[in-house]
Amino acid sequence: MRPEEPAGPAAIRPAGRGQEAFLASHHLAAATRFEALVRRAQLPPRLTMSYDPARVGGRQRGAGDIAHMGDAAAEARLALSRIADKLPAECWGVLFDVCGLGKGLQQVETERRWPRRSAKLVLRISLEQLAAQFGLREKAAGGNSAPMQGWRERRLPLIAEKP
Repeated sequence: MRPEEPAGPAAIRPAGRGQEAFLASHHLAAATRFEALVRRAQLPPRLTMSYDPARVGGRQRGAGDIAHMGDAAAEARLALSRIADKLPAECWGVLFDVCGLGKGLQQVETERRWPRRSAKLVLRISLEQLAAQFGLREKAAGGNSAPMQGWRERRLPLIAEKP
C-alpha cells in the first residue's frame, strides 16, 4: 500500500457531484485509526527485504528500543483482539482485509464469492461499529457552553492613570 494512493475505505468516492459520500468522516477516522493500529501491531506482510539492523543482525540497537517496539506491537495486537471480539466475524474479516491489509473491495468479494457491492455495505457496517467502539460520532456533541470565568473581577488598565 503506497501512501500517495488512496486505498481501502479512502478509495470509495461518491458517484457524482452533489451526492452524499458513502462513508462519513467518522468512518474514515475510524479506518485511519484501525490502519495505524494494524501497522503498530506489525501485522501487514512484508513485500521486500528489510535492511533494519535489528532484523538483519548487524549493528545492535539499544535493548530499550527493541523491547519498546515489542511492547507496542503486543499492546496493539491486544487492542485488535478486543476489537475483533466485539465485531461479527464477517465484519471483522472485511475490516481487516480492506483497512488492515489494503485489499480492494472487488478482491474481497471475489475471495468470499459474494455478490457485487456487498463488501461495500459490510465495510460500512463494520466501520460504523468500529467508530462506536472508538467513541467517534458523525457530529461532535458536547456540553452546553458555560459563561466565561476569570480570576480577576475587573480588567486592569493597560496604562496607569495619574492620580
